[in-house]
Amino acid sequence: MDLTEMDISKPKMKVRLAQIAPRLGDVGRNRQTHLEAVRQARADGLDLLVFPELSLTGYYLRDLTAEVAITADDPALREIAEAAGPMRTVVGFVERDAESRLFCSAAFTADGAVRHIHRKVYLPTYGMFDEGRYLTPGEEVRAFDGGGWRGGLLICEDAWHLSLPLLLTRQWIDLMFIISASPARALANDRMGPQAAWEDMLATYARHGQCFVVYCNRAGFEDGVAFWGGSGVWAPSGQAVCRAPLLEEAMCECEIDLRDIAEGRMASPILADERDDITLRELERILRGRA
Repeated sequence: MDLTEMDISKPKMKVRLAQIAPRLGDVGRNRQTHLEAVRQARADGLDLLVFPELSLTGYYLRDLTAEVAITADDPALREIAEAAGPMRTVVGFVERDAESRLFCSAAFTADGAVRHIHRKVYLPTYGMFDEGRYLTPGEEVRAFDGGGWRGGLLICEDAWHLSLPLLLTRQWIDLMFIISASPARALANDRMGPQAAWEDMLATYARHGQCFVVYCNRAGFEDGVAFWGGSGVWAPSGQAVCRAPLLEEAMCECEIDLRDIAEGRMASPILADERDDITLRELERILRGRA
């Protein structure tokens, strides 16, 4: 299939963002929260349900990281995927691979099974973040088939490095999923400290990637740290389609129309005109110069 085309036999999708507050280290309870949200979303006729980063475990795990890690075929993930059935979901978890390495991962499920795993590439280890001590960085960023559309996944810090969104857009994705556990900071001009930066960035990725950006951030508190929430969906125009409230748990939903992507790309062929040959050649030159 030409990656510039998509199946628009069902152009509209109902999307829900599950802006939850996972309980730290309690995979059993968090799994039940996921199952309840999945069952309600299916009853409401949703097509897509997205959870935040590390939604099955909580964020500030530290020494709990190895204890809560599961494999990609773990019964907990399978149960969520099977409960979701034809509805698509994105779930955050700590993944243990065959070599016992630990990753901050996100699973995309469809038709009752896990169909794609993204492992967080950039692990922040500065300031209040300590991920590099406990986790292994991922090594790739790949698009996946969402069933009539193409998707790509990023996890929090991944989005702060321009290379990864670029790599996804060069794979002609239609939906860019970004899940996070972004802490709240001081309020400035009626917005949380990181909120303005995130919103500007998400709108830019949507506009320049000519895709929908689906962002789910968590809420709640851990170790005295608040997470600001503010999940939302941005259209290819760069405009916000829906927004969740700040700080509190919420279910935020909207309807997106895939035809907006095709119309935008025809009106302004930003992606089609991109010069990948120049990007590749100049990156190779820069890397040679560093050797």
